[in-house]
Amino acid sequence: MIEPAYWNQAKKYLSKKDKKLNEIINSFDGHLKSKKNPFYSLCKSIIGQQISVQSAESVWKRLSKKSKRITPININNLKKDEIRSCGVTRQKTEYLKLLSQNFLNKNFSPSKLKALNDEEAILYLCENKGIGKWTAEMYLIFNQNRQNIFPIQDIGLLKAISKNYNTDYPPDSKSLERFKARWSPYCTVATWYMWRSVDPVPVEY
Repeated sequence: MIEPAYWNQAKKYLSKKDKKLNEIINSFDGHLKSKKNPFYSLCKSIIGQQISVQSAESVWKRLSKKSKRITPININNLKKDEIRSCGVTRQKTEYLKLLSQNFLNKNFSPSKLKALNDEEAILYLCENKGIGKWTAEMYLIFNQNRQNIFPIQDIGLLKAISKNYNTDYPPDSKSLERFKARWSPYCTVATWYMWRSVDPVPVEY
């Protein structure tokens, strides 16, 4: 997959701004990847809410097998019990069904996001029940490859900052604001490398 156009520039910028991040950047190859499939990305983000990456991947594999292919019509056609049999909670099952209906009924249009800034895009995404700020941010990172998303609700990011910079866990809001200021306008890239520092296998949504 082609790396985002800003990736190399971001690596150079961040390496100059942050000595520790420079070490991490030099330790890991690769780049942010996207499926470019809006429904797939949102479903996978919903599955990943508040559970470990490993648990989410296990549930996702079962759901993918059950549905044959993750599409609005396939998820809509599955019975709730079939979705739940994959390890999906009752609440997340409701969210997946509602999301599939929003896509099928055209109540939600991913193409509208192109004209919106990051905050506006998050608000629009959150109009879908079950999509909160974290899920919206994962979508903007992994599907849209937006360059300056800083998901401060993400446990992996908070753990990585605490580990690499010897801060309390979770880091306090003032510390997070300092990291955001230091890493902007490439917070997405910094976040991706933070994730890699605690989990060498790249995350994809």
